[in-house]
Amino acid sequence: MPIMTPEDVRYNQLIKTFASEPEPAFETVEEQEANWGQVWGCRNDVGRLQSVLMHRPGDELKIVDPDKKIDELGAYGDPETGWYWRGAEPPDLPAMQAQHDALVKTLEENQVRVVMLDECAPGRMKSCYTRDVVIAVDGGAIVCRLGPRVRRGEEMPATRTLAKLGMPILRTINGTGICEGGSFAWINEQTAVIGISSRVNEEAARQIDEVLAPMGIELIRMQVPGFRLHIDGMFVMVDVDTALVNPILLPFAFMEDLQKRGIRLIELSPEDEPFTINCLAIAPGRVIMSETSERTLEKLDKAGIEVIQLDYEAVWRGGGGIHCSTAPLARERLT
Repeated sequence: MPIMTPEDVRYNQLIKTFASEPEPAFETVEEQEANWGQVWGCRNDVGRLQSVLMHRPGDELKIVDPDKKIDELGAYGDPETGWYWRGAEPPDLPAMQAQHDALVKTLEENQVRVVMLDECAPGRMKSCYTRDVVIAVDGGAIVCRLGPRVRRGEEMPATRTLAKLGMPILRTINGTGICEGGSFAWINEQTAVIGISSRVNEEAARQIDEVLAPMGIELIRMQVPGFRLHIDGMFVMVDVDTALVNPILLPFAFMEDLQKRGIRLIELSPEDEPFTINCLAIAPGRVIMSETSERTLEKLDKAGIEVIQLDYEAVWRGGGGIHCSTAPLARERLT
């Protein structure tokens, strides 16, 4: 049996005197400010937006070849290399940049810090849709693992950018997990939802659950219908207790569950462009939205939701709207 020496006694006493301190928890304001410079992450989708990750469309879109139109798909693409463009016409880069710049200007005018991606992975022509690569949760970020070849590789520039900012990365989806942030949303500060689809599998949901469970957050699984990709084309929170929804696409059981949780549902008018729902709350009851949404805007106005309208058609023709183009990094808590 080992003999305890005087040096051992002194060492043990030293360690007890300067003991490890598991409390307070990592996500608390005290810990975040002391060790990470600020409070990072989100625990809701409507608290005042403080910082957001974006990428201005650029040379990566030159991979789109106007000669490679696939008529039966109504899109441009190359199955061999994996890129595709959903628009009926090739991307109009100057128009995309102008509309993206207008979104950035609007955010900055509303005291939101806009952080640009350090760089763009070569040929990753959907990099302006930053929402899909980063999910902000309480205390830091989850870096996603994107599914299709056209997007795989966006993860590294996002990781580098977050590291330079000093934002904690709580998890990177690994193994066979695939996930895109457009299919994650906060319902309230105790509940989030993940849409299981061709772009988000159960393995990724399990890994996200492992991050959220120690925080006491419930993660709901919602089955996204058919080949729809993300839930932000059918459900977005616009106020503390209010959601804008597309009732044609959302599962009935999920809408029932929202109402049981006290969430008021404002339905997208069927005459309006579906990308209307792809909007961004920058504060409770204050959203930035595509201006192609006249009747839905009337409903929001009656519900007391303030809307800032922007022309964003050139960007969303590529498959992602205002919500897709913004990855929140920090929001104010509601409670």
